[in-house]
Amino acid sequence: MARLSEAFAALRRLPIRHQTEPDHRQRDVSRFLAASASCPSTGPAGPPPAPPIRYTPVLACDPATDMGTLWQIARNHPHLRRWLIANPRADAEILEYVAQAGGPGVKEAFDVLFDDSPDDSAPGPAL
Repeated sequence: MARLSEAFAALRRLPIRHQTEPDHRQRDVSRFLAASASCPSTGPAGPPPAPPIRYTPVLACDPATDMGTLWQIARNHPHLRRWLIANPRADAEILEYVAQAGGPGVKEAFDVLFDDSPDDSAPGPAL
């Protein structure tokens, strides 16, 4: 009980803040707002970044696709490797990589690419 009365006595000795006296937190917020008002805009400096690339069979076949993207597909997207074979921009180096790395449908795609037999359904020259 003595401790409780000592605690109350200590509380009574604390200075009382009046409403006219600004709180230190309010003063800090006011300083922050004043400083941020003089700063330049913190918004983006330019247009937003481009959305991430969606790796699709169309992208893998498109001759307009850059070589860096084609290599990204060859290295990291085995399910799209067969579509790289159909891309006229794919050079010998990337085709060699795809042949060695393999993947679903890669062998069949190379068979179609290197098939030398004439197509039976295509009309031939008249004899």
